[in-house]
Amino acid sequence: MRDRAKIIESLFTQRAELERRYRSMSEDVLVQPCTESEHDGGDKWSPKDHLAHLLRIEEAFLGMAKRTIGGDASPIKFTGTTRPEILAGVHRDNEAHIAKHRHRGLEELLSDLTTARANTLAFIETLTDDQLDTTIPGAPWSDGTIGGVLAANGGHELQHLSWVDSGLIEAH
Repeated sequence: MRDRAKIIESLFTQRAELERRYRSMSEDVLVQPCTESEHDGGDKWSPKDHLAHLLRIEEAFLGMAKRTIGGDASPIKFTGTTRPEILAGVHRDNEAHIAKHRHRGLEELLSDLTTARANTLAFIETLTDDQLDTTIPGAPWSDGTIGGVLAANGGHELQHLSWVDSGLIEAH
């Protein structure tokens, strides 16, 4: 069974680290291209682009979890049928989302991330332990359960921080 208290604690702790680190970056650093896009022909991502991506994923994982609880047999909604087609669609959608949010400021993105996290936490509070343990059909993240996938948001944030750090070092 997923440990609700540990999920909530890790989501709070990891988000606090993300916000602390991003608020320590200058505006020049926030918009500096630092990592390659995984979409063919996509623009390099800046640290701020990574925040927009994290927002997209937090909202997407919550949507998948809600659709699972609602009885949707295919809640992930990937496009394509083969792994290469699915990955190409994910990368294309990521790139479009990043481009749509590129003009937004740090505080605006952090505010939206706070709202998305609050929505995730509020949803977790509505779930029984058995629902937290429910598998999201086709979910390749964490252990594939609702609790595991929602908890994965925190680790996903820290992974992106690591990529941003490496990319910024390489850029200099």
